[in-house]
Amino acid sequence: MRLIDYPDSELMWIDIANRIAGALNTRLTHEDRATLVVPGGTTPGPLFDVLSAVDLHWNRIDVLLSDERWVPDDHPRSNARLLRERLLVDKAQAARFLPYFAGGAAPDVDLTDIASAVARCQPFAVTLLGMGADMHTASLFPGADNLPRALAPGAPALVAIEAPGAEEPRVTLSAEAINGTLNKHLVIVGDEKRAALERAAEIGDPMQAPVAAVLDGLTVHWART
Repeated sequence: MRLIDYPDSELMWIDIANRIAGALNTRLTHEDRATLVVPGGTTPGPLFDVLSAVDLHWNRIDVLLSDERWVPDDHPRSNARLLRERLLVDKAQAARFLPYFAGGAAPDVDLTDIASAVARCQPFAVTLLGMGADMHTASLFPGADNLPRALAPGAPALVAIEAPGAEEPRVTLSAEAINGTLNKHLVIVGDEKRAALERAAEIGDPMQAPVAAVLDGLTVHWART
């Protein structure tokens, strides 16, 4: 794990956008397509605003979410909705987006088709993750019902999961899918999350601190505000 400390989040977003663009360009020099994995939630919105205006071969880029709430794409809590409003605009509207929600009350139906589509996008050129103060990343939550499967070697690329206290079921990339990426990043803001990351590294057990499952080779971007 490598930590990059920024004086403020504005500079951090610009630097991350440049790093992502560079990694995607590198991948596209010798492959037809490149895959970018991004988190949902509120934290990455400013990054999406910057990244969407970057001049890339977006028509050759596949965009995936690290995880998704099992709600329709127009739902206020949908991560896909956030991407369509903040990332898949301007130049980035030419990218190909793979949504996960397939209808139904819960993702406990067969996810084989969706997981296979995700697997065809591997290895991911860039994966950008977020992290909660509870040390979860993607939807790998402590105490989640399917966490052991999502952390296990040989897990499918996409796993259905329900977490204690979560408002809805979710799907998440497995730890193996995340760790197979070529350029793996985590972005956190604030002292609380930095302390949580340091605690996770000390604990080392992904069942208690799921982010610990992806720390190897991870570049962490942190700003206090």
